[in-house]
Formats: sequence, structure tokens, C-alpha cells
Amino acid sequence: MDEVRDAFRDECRRLGEILRTLDPAALDRPTDCPPWTVAELLAHVRTGVGRLADMLAAPAPARAQVDAAGYFGAAKFTPQVDAARINAAQAEAAGLDAGHDPAGPADRSRLGADFDRVWRATLDAVDAHPHDRVVRTRHGDAMTVPEFLRTRVVEVGVHGLDLAAALDRSPWLTPTAGQVIADLLTGGRAVPPELGWDRLTLIRKATGRTPRSRAEQATLDTTGFRFLAFGG
Repeated sequence: MDEVRDAFRDECRRLGEILRTLDPAALDRPTDCPPWTVAELLAHVRTGVGRLADMLAAPAPARAQVDAAGYFGAAKFTPQVDAARINAAQAEAAGLDAGHDPAGPADRSRLGADFDRVWRATLDAVDAHPHDRVVRTRHGDAMTVPEFLRTRVVEVGVHGLDLAAALDRSPWLTPTAGQVIADLLTGGRAVPPELGWDRLTLIRKATGRTPRSRAEQATLDTTGFRFLAFGG
């Protein structure tokens, strides 16, 4: 739990710092998560970061049914689910923009402060419950808090790569988050050393942010290595 909690804190804190440096015009940039703009992708991440606090306020299921790897099973991410989350992020981004001057210097501070408020509230809620507390996800799965928090590290970290690409910035993935994400995607197995991938490359390749070459895929096939499913 401590490892996952630290990773969530570090990656959220880093994203909050980035938000305070954004040119407001950058919020309208397209991302590689179409049809979302930077603002809409940020709204999606913000919602995902805050989801656990509400889940902890609900009654606890009797027992966990799925872990973080199972949460990302592709079968959950149906066209209907994808459409709902796309629309929700667009609506939230529009709501955040309402009544604010997009060119105003306070806009960046507001975005960062709002994001910090949400992730800190999540950690406060986590710390107020036993670490073996079980929660129910929006997909209906029952998960322990550490396992669901692991999925939040993936959301903030991997979408952080998407945001960095859209903003023409170097990736800011923190070491603690990178370790948690890499361990989840590989199932804790060692990646074939002949690939020569560092952790950032591994995450990009495993999540489809960077395509795998034929030679890389042949190496994976030869060694029998399989990444965990990453539905979204």
C-alpha cells in the first residue's frame, strides 16, 4: 500500500505542478486520445483521481473480486462505456471553463489548485480507512483499495504521457509511478533484455503509445512474453 500511495501522491503532485505552468491556449490542443482536447483529457484524469473518495463513502462489498490487472480487461471498455466517458469529460471541461477568462493568469492557478484539492481529498479518504477496505468500481467490480489506487496511478501516469505529447513537453513520469505502472503491465515479469527498453519505453510500448516494431514483437513472441490487457 505504501508503494502505491507514494506513487499516486508523486504523480498527482507533479501533474499539479505542470498545470500551473500551462499557457491557457494549450488547453485547446488536440491529444492522441481523440476526440479529447488537453482540457478534456485533464477533466477525465481529474474525475478518475477523485473517484475513489466517493467509492469509499459507499457501503463496502463483502470481498474483492478483481485486481488492478483485471480492472483493465478490454471487455469492460465497450463502445457505450467509451462514449459515456468521452461525453463526461467534455461536459466537465466545459463546466470548468464556464465563467473564467481563458486568457487570464488566474486560470492556470485555478486548474492546479482544483486538481490538488481532488487528489489530496482522495488520499485523505484512503488514510481514513483500513488498507484492506473493499470498494465497488463503476464497472461493478469489487476491489481492495490498494488495487484500485494502482489503477489510478496508471490513469494519471499514462495519460500524463499523452498530455506531455500534446503539449510538446518531455515526459514527466515520476520514478515511483513508473515502477508501479511497469510492474502492473508486465505482471512483475522481466522484459526480455535483448529489447533494450528502459522503463519509459516499456510503458509506451505496452500501452500502445509507441508502436512495437516487427523485430520487437518477434522477440516477445519468441520468448513467450505477454503484456497484461490494457483496455483503457
